[in-house]
Amino acid sequence: MKTKVNHISVLFQPSGKRGKFPAGSLILDCARSLGVDIDSVCGGRGICGRCKIRLLIGNDARVNIKSFSNSVSPISDAEKRYSQKKELINDERLSCHTKLLRSVIIDVPHESQVHKQVIRKRSNSRKIIVKPALKLYYVEVTKPDMKSESGDFERLIEALKTQWGISSSPRISLSVLQKLQKTLRKSDWKITVALQEDNKVICSWPGFHDVIYGIALDIGTTTIAAHLCNLHTGDVLTEEGIMNPQIRFGEDLMSRVAYIMMNKNSTAEVSSSVIKAINELTKRLRKNTNIKKKDILSYSIACNPIMHHLLLGIDPSELGTAPFALATNSSINLTASQLRLNQINLEAPIYLLPCIAGHVGADASAVILSEAPYLSKKTTLIIDIGTNAEIILGNKERLLAASSPTGPAFEGAQISCGQRATPGAIEKIRIDPNTFEPRYRVIGSPLWSNENGFDSSVKDVGITGICGSGIIEAISEMYLVGLLNSDGSICGEKINRTSRIQKDGRTFRYIIDSRKIKIFISQQDVRAVQLAKAALYAGTKLLMNKMDIKKIDKIVLVGAFGSNIDAKYAMILGMIPDSDLSCVSAGGNAAGTGARIALLNIKSRLEIENVVKNIEKVEIAIEPLFQTYFIDAMAIPHKSASKSHLRKVVKLPNSQENPGNSLTLKRRLGKRRQNFDL
Repeated sequence: MKTKVNHISVLFQPSGKRGKFPAGSLILDCARSLGVDIDSVCGGRGICGRCKIRLLIGNDARVNIKSFSNSVSPISDAEKRYSQKKELINDERLSCHTKLLRSVIIDVPHESQVHKQVIRKRSNSRKIIVKPALKLYYVEVTKPDMKSESGDFERLIEALKTQWGISSSPRISLSVLQKLQKTLRKSDWKITVALQEDNKVICSWPGFHDVIYGIALDIGTTTIAAHLCNLHTGDVLTEEGIMNPQIRFGEDLMSRVAYIMMNKNSTAEVSSSVIKAINELTKRLRKNTNIKKKDILSYSIACNPIMHHLLLGIDPSELGTAPFALATNSSINLTASQLRLNQINLEAPIYLLPCIAGHVGADASAVILSEAPYLSKKTTLIIDIGTNAEIILGNKERLLAASSPTGPAFEGAQISCGQRATPGAIEKIRIDPNTFEPRYRVIGSPLWSNENGFDSSVKDVGITGICGSGIIEAISEMYLVGLLNSDGSICGEKINRTSRIQKDGRTFRYIIDSRKIKIFISQQDVRAVQLAKAALYAGTKLLMNKMDIKKIDKIVLVGAFGSNIDAKYAMILGMIPDSDLSCVSAGGNAAGTGARIALLNIKSRLEIENVVKNIEKVEIAIEPLFQTYFIDAMAIPHKSASKSHLRKVVKLPNSQENPGNSLTLKRRLGKRRQNFDL
């Protein structure tokens, strides 16, 4: 009689991959079997320390996993020996010597990942007039004598008046005042001070000092991107990205709100995680440039409303239910010390761009500032595609904004073989219309899979999954070659023509690669993408209806994901309205650029604050037409919308253009539609 093996659930974050394994399994072995990205050089001997993990304590209601401190084995002798050489900090464990005892949630930190995240958020070349909120002044201060009763600060004020013509009396921060006397005497009464626009002295240096720095931050649901800038020249000196650690509280925004609503007093915990990430990110920027903390004197920050509230330590629960009320939609001015940002000057001013509405945040304001549709006669559609998509439509006469719940499918989450855009991910794919054989490109290799040398070029990175751009192209190609009907059904009858189509329970899947791990597109994957793209298109259609327009002059796809997808395939899938492809462009990390503009030009802050006041906010969750638009947009490319421009660049499968009626689509969606956040 066989002994029954007790299988235990394990969830890995931030990847979200999970599975069940026998009690006593090594965490490293569990991770490898699931394709979780954990480094190890010593082969599990507990020597290299590269496979470090952290145990996350708590309850993840989404997957019904409770994680406790005793969910894994006690610290092993090997771990104790390692910690004598290099300390295991913050409850770190070596996954190669940690065994699974009970259901557990495991965090794989950035430094333990083999393929570090490729954060595709880079500033663009947009010209910015540099006029920061800070300015340096070098002055020579009169020495004190017995005839004058003036204090050192008062004589500094006098020097600023006489040598720089500063009429209003400056104020001074306490930290600077505490060191002022020593600084003046150390430098023979020659000093450089940094003044805010309101003439507050927030920093001083002995002698002559001619450079200060600032950081523009784009805090996204999935990633945080930072750009370190010279506040004098406006030059970007270095850029870094990091995964948003809040992912472990939920992949999407509503999941994080739900976590806070279900876990009392958890706001501080979630808020603290992003503060720590920003500090770590800033530390990397400083390391790249050898810049001192004291010399970084400004932050400007763009983020969506929920990230905005959590950054400030505000409970975002009100944003989880109608009427989606913000604590404040105004711009906010703080200091680094108030936000516990300890890797820059603690007196540094922090500027948060204004939010627009309950689900249209400061990141959308930054995008608007970057792309400036309010200055153009052309009607422009701007889409920032992320876990939550921001949609802006309009011109100098009228501007509308909305947020659409696309979910994480475009970024590889909720997809069978999906992953984020890291080396090893399939990012491009083409399917032969006769043989149905695929060829593809992988991040980390310039070659297509059918080219000589491909295997050797991917030897180091492997073929690990498929990222967002690859998913869009795969589904679009399947539709073009007849493997997918316009209603999103994988054509099971093709199973007799190609081994790439395989039975998958009651449905089918398309096999892209099966060398080491099987990479495929399932029927469930197609539905997840349909939900996401339909929400995006329906949101756009709503705004077009509000403006009473049929035609869009210009479409700009922005964001880390939006800038890296092929516009043609976005149109084939039905993510964007039918348009001349020459009018569709990639705007790069527009939110990051907008944050950089706000960092470097103080006048731009007033500009965007005034623009935001006049933007018409559209809350799609309460719009009656959204449901109708959504159902029609489920079809590929669309049930009824024009395809005239698309037909000029690609041959559509005419025989499959009838997606069926709306009732059929509703039945196919089933419970999935009910669980989709609107």
